Amino acid sequence: MKLYIKNMVCNRCKMAVQTELEKAGLEPLSVELGEVALKKSPEAQQLQALEKSLTSLGFELIDNQKSRLIEQIKTEIIKLVHYTDTANPLKLSVLLADHLNHDYSYLSNLFSSVEGTTIEKYYIAQKIEKVKELLIYNELSLSEISYQLGYSSVAHLSAQFKQVTGMTPSQFKRLQKHDRKSIDAV
Repeated sequence: MKLYIKNMVCNRCKMAVQTELEKAGLEPLSVELGEVALKKSPEAQQLQALEKSLTSLGFELIDNQKSRLIEQIKTEIIKLVHYTDTANPLKLSVLLADHLNHDYSYLSNLFSSVEGTTIEKYYIAQKIEKVKELLIYNELSLSEISYQLGYSSVAHLSAQFKQVTGMTPSQFKRLQKHDRKSIDAV
């Protein structure tokens, strides 16, 4: 039995969901970003209690196929941007189509119609948030950040950063208060 959960974006989210599953008396076989495998199907009462506790933590059970697919698209992009240390040689469209077993045009149209933005813009927004994080840490040069996130050049990264944020990476780095969004808010 699988459950799909919206807004799971990090390891702490996985731990929080695991804790709630155990409180509800459910036995998780695995807890991954956006997806939980259970040993057996939950009773209606357990599912209701789980839904209430997850909602109080900012998560949401997903019960329809299209919402699940959109959440899976987001999860794959978040994994790619935030949890991979090197750029993937595959195009995003190929990667998503392969991982989700759907034609990319279907995925793109579904995502755009429900989210009000394109997959590409969502991907860029996630990348820019990752750039902000790496700039704040000040451990990597802009060139290293550019390479890690798969940009063709520092100039390309800088241009995209300015287009999204309205400032250059250098201007952002000099700010006293860094305006960042949480991964699930992008």
